Amino acid sequence: MVEKPSILIAYDGSPAARAAVSAAGTLFAPGDAIVLTVWEPGLAEMMLVPDATGMGSTMLPFDPSVSREVEAANEEHAKRVAEEGARLAGEAGLDAEAVAVEDLTDPAGAIVAAADERGVRAIVVGSRGLGALKSKLLGSTSKEILGRSSQPVVVVRHTDDQ
Repeated sequence: MVEKPSILIAYDGSPAARAAVSAAGTLFAPGDAIVLTVWEPGLAEMMLVPDATGMGSTMLPFDPSVSREVEAANEEHAKRVAEEGARLAGEAGLDAEAVAVEDLTDPAGAIVAAADERGVRAIVVGSRGLGALKSKLLGSTSKEILGRSSQPVVVVRHTDDQ
């Protein structure tokens, strides 16, 4: 019998993501899992570059060394979040690997790409329960993953969802 690839759990540390980890344990344990956190590089530069429009911005002057420090801190934070998710997945009965990936503009795309690259059998993601209007205005990562993934997607509703 060929061993099935692991599942991928999208994890950002939110209550919805914690619910997704718990549900993944219930549905897929024992088994292996990848707990994936997506982080956005370049945020430091967006926050630290002075406003060229002269509109009275209070942004800090650009300092490349500060930008590098902020980027490194963002990446380390993402790694810690992924490790927290992997620890929770372990407590839920899964053998979990923590992974942090960077993505500039498309977290759902980064999650689907990671799932494809690793050949996982399913993606588990939490639902934030944005509601109809907010979901239409802001979009939904879980909805994007559902529309783009070739793997089955388990969307876990958090108890606070409306």
